[in-house]
Amino acid sequence: MDLATLMLISYRAMDERIVGTLQRDGYEVTVAQARIAQRLAPEGSRLTDLARQAQVTKQTASLVVAGLERAGLVERVPDPVDGRARIIRLTSRGRAASRRAAQVAMEVEREWEGHLGPELAGQLRTALLELREVNDPYR
Repeated sequence: MDLATLMLISYRAMDERIVGTLQRDGYEVTVAQARIAQRLAPEGSRLTDLARQAQVTKQTASLVVAGLERAGLVERVPDPVDGRARIIRLTSRGRAASRRAAQVAMEVEREWEGHLGPELAGQLRTALLELREVNDPYR
């Protein structure tokens, strides 16, 4: 199996664990919604930026954001720089869900470190950060 597929398997396992926990905690969120929400900048993001980062069409991103709005996790507010544009930002409920998702991600990482050991887990993080530097146009 190629390296990218192996990384994707771990990524999806993390995604499923986070989304499953959020759903059990009463947050109505799908994997697609979680992937968009995790890309929100702390001050909020424009829809076009979210779509570009998630590598989906603006129409797809808009549908996903509408679902997040219905769940009370995000809101659209006027962009302070451009009154014609809207910024999508987390609501207080969305921030609580984001904190919970971060807790679950840390739990999973601790489990992975338990399996790999601290040295190998640290090497893996370093290697992935190096790959990110050369491959992530959105950093």
